[in-house]
Amino acid sequence: MDHAKFFAAVRLSLFGGRLSTNQVNGMEAILVEWQDTPFDQRWLAYMLATAFHEADNTMCAVSENLNYSAAGLCATFPKYFNASQAAAYARQPQRIANHAYANRMGNGTEASGDGWRYRGRGLVQITGRDNYAKYGIADYPDKALDPIKAVEILFDGMINGRFTGKKLADYFSATATDWVGARKIINGTDRAIDIAGYAKKFLAALEAAR
Repeated sequence: MDHAKFFAAVRLSLFGGRLSTNQVNGMEAILVEWQDTPFDQRWLAYMLATAFHEADNTMCAVSENLNYSAAGLCATFPKYFNASQAAAYARQPQRIANHAYANRMGNGTEASGDGWRYRGRGLVQITGRDNYAKYGIADYPDKALDPIKAVEILFDGMINGRFTGKKLADYFSATATDWVGARKIINGTDRAIDIAGYAKKFLAALEAAR
């Protein structure tokens, strides 16, 4: 692959004509990890698109931003915040995480602090004690921010289906191409159409760089 051609293509199609050093380095780490794999380039395109979305276009491992307004809480976590709760928790990231992620994904109660301890981190925003434990970092959750570990988690989780039980081969094969359905690998149908669009642009860049 001609990496310069790839970066030139995504710079225009996905990054508004400008790439930072961190964005380049983040994508380069994913491309390097990919180079010895025998898999379909659609897989790589969808992983890049997932990182683009989950890491807020930075292409680097980041921590989840939970600084929501009351309206943001109602829109993002409608199952866990009613209007009065949203008003009480707004703009308090630690309290928001502890409430929204309590008693699920292996976390304890809101008072345990697990929601904040195991908030989203990395290139795919792994969340919850169970997901951190899968990668041996439940005792050291900030390791999900390590660039090497973050890429490892991205590849393993999406290729082997360790996040939701769904994996890339379920959606991209000799007989299937399901850009929208592939979101189930990470998070149901949340923003599935948007991420499908990003993935198609990444694939076009990969094909231009052959």
